[in-house]
Amino acid sequence: MNEALFPLQERINSGAAVVGIYGLGYVGLPLALRFCEVGIKVIGFDIDDDKVDTLNAGQSYIERLTPQRIKHALAQGLEATTDFARSGEVDALIICVPTPLNAHREPDLSFVINTVEAILPHFRAGQLLSLESTTWPGTTDEELAPRLATKGFIPGENCALVFSPEREDPGNPDYGTHDIPKVIGGMTPSCLELGRALYQHAIRSLVPVSSTRTAEMTKLLENIHRAVNIGLVNEMKIVADKMGIDIHEVIRAAATKPFGFTAYHPGPGLGGHCIPIDPFYLTWKAKEYGINTRFIELAGEINHYMPHWVVQKTADALNEHGKAIKGSRILVLGLAYKKNIDDSRESPAVEIMELLQSKGAVVDYSDPHIPTFPKKRDYHFDLKSIELSVEHIARYDCLVLATDHDGFDYELLQSQAKLIVDTRGRLQRRGNVVPA
Repeated sequence: MNEALFPLQERINSGAAVVGIYGLGYVGLPLALRFCEVGIKVIGFDIDDDKVDTLNAGQSYIERLTPQRIKHALAQGLEATTDFARSGEVDALIICVPTPLNAHREPDLSFVINTVEAILPHFRAGQLLSLESTTWPGTTDEELAPRLATKGFIPGENCALVFSPEREDPGNPDYGTHDIPKVIGGMTPSCLELGRALYQHAIRSLVPVSSTRTAEMTKLLENIHRAVNIGLVNEMKIVADKMGIDIHEVIRAAATKPFGFTAYHPGPGLGGHCIPIDPFYLTWKAKEYGINTRFIELAGEINHYMPHWVVQKTADALNEHGKAIKGSRILVLGLAYKKNIDDSRESPAVEIMELLQSKGAVVDYSDPHIPTFPKKRDYHFDLKSIELSVEHIARYDCLVLATDHDGFDYELLQSQAKLIVDTRGRLQRRGNVVPA
């Protein structure tokens, strides 16, 4: 290891290093709290004044991260700020910002690049930079390393650069930030050594790989694996529906095979910050090598179609009950992209609401985890969650179960609703329930 990096190594090994987390959302904030829990000083950076003020006041804007955990982290030295000039105060800089798609379903690295550009004027020799945002293979060495080089910083010589993809699974009670094995790749062997030394304070198990590109591809494979298999089971659902077969019963039966089968479950489409987005980072990059990723793109087409399938099933169900979709009052149950969380990013429920409204339906939603419809770039609803009661349920011509939160009273719903379109296979198939 270059002598210029010895002080950083000593500070990391001793636990004296200060960590900067850039992006205090569903990935960055849990990681910041975890470092605080093991006694490491953290400065959290975000461009959102409201988030920063909320954290510094000891409050939380993420349901599963309680105010008690925030207050404990503040007592351990956590600070939140919008002042990127303070980047010089930290030893390790960890970027956890979004990597969405643009209007053409191409990678949008603007959040990553803007963060790096905001850091660079304050970056100094002897710091470690880690990117956790999911991206295409080559981003770290093609986009980040050259920007560091413009300021005279060379990974492995006077700084360290690693890629270590986030693996958060909101709502999973069995795996928290510290339980999930963490993949990490470095630009050089010494970069990897420093990255491992940093993360081993907070994460129980590390999985070192040979390069940043390997680490980047690992994260994409994990999510593409899920996207393709969910696309397959969604297509099977459509086929089974046409044949009058309950796909959920089929899956339960197939899952009894003790080998060679993994159960994936269909739904109204893909949601969240990873699976609907990450595959397209690889399809875009693969074109540079003259490769068309046909499996990935086909799965994407099927999964993207599912909200339209749900709306058509809803229209057909209303028609069977003598109602047109135009003018019907429809309540969408669940706004989050999966059950028991408050995260609605890329949620198919939101697209279903938009499609229903575009066809003339009067749309509301109910979600115990999301009391007010959040601000979004592409969708604008001025709505609050509807409380589920006998009186309220009676107002609607149809309920669409988009997210099967455990907090819903399914007996109440099934007994009181005129019509329910069930996209999750949660309800008993009888009378007023239509599978979709």
